[in-house]
Amino acid sequence: MPDAIFAHPRLAEIYDTFDDDRSDLDAYVAIAAELTPGPAAAAVVDVGCGTGALAVRLAALGYRVTGVDPAAASLAVARTKPHAQTVTWIEGDATALPAPAAADLALMTGNVAQVFLTDEDWTGTLRAVAAALRPGGHFVFETRRPEARAWEEWALGSAPVVREVPGIGTVQEHRVSFSVDLPYVSFGGAYHFPDGEIVNSQSTLRFRTREEVQASLDECGFDVVDVRQAPDRMGKEYVFIARRRDHR
Repeated sequence: MPDAIFAHPRLAEIYDTFDDDRSDLDAYVAIAAELTPGPAAAAVVDVGCGTGALAVRLAALGYRVTGVDPAAASLAVARTKPHAQTVTWIEGDATALPAPAAADLALMTGNVAQVFLTDEDWTGTLRAVAAALRPGGHFVFETRRPEARAWEEWALGSAPVVREVPGIGTVQEHRVSFSVDLPYVSFGGAYHFPDGEIVNSQSTLRFRTREEVQASLDECGFDVVDVRQAPDRMGKEYVFIARRRDHR
């Protein structure tokens, strides 16, 4: 079950306004150009596409894009965006992707790689992504480095966040809970709408080490070809570039 921040219709509607700086996606657009034969010839899968920010951006460049996400409310927002009509949208997790398939590239941005709390869910996702890729296709995703201890910065951010949302008005986000029980970090927020409604959302992320991630990729049929830093979070994240083996 996806978190309310993605699945609740009112929260999905305001998500882009609260997550407005998506400069992190520039690196993924560049990676798509680097790893594929070009927009006209490449098929790309956006795993955990959310409200479709990356999917529609790639579609605008001419890529054949499939966006998959279990949150129907987020997909409803994604479908309203320019170029959304050229994207294939699938409601579900990675196991809902058609397989065998011939995608050239699968991408997983934001905190998506960390929402899989059990080893079973994580390896199941990796195997499903591998099944959706052609042999030699690439899987690129980011995950926060545990040693960077990002939760210490998050714990300081307790002041309300206020945004003016077009068509809705002033919405306030209040931090209502925060806990660390490594490798898990949980946090919750309450969103106050102008009509008086308050909608809560609770999230938990799992922080895996580089060694854990590499071992799981190897187990699920991938070879790690590079591990980079996220340009927008230098020293805080790993960006894994993995290639699906010809024989799994």
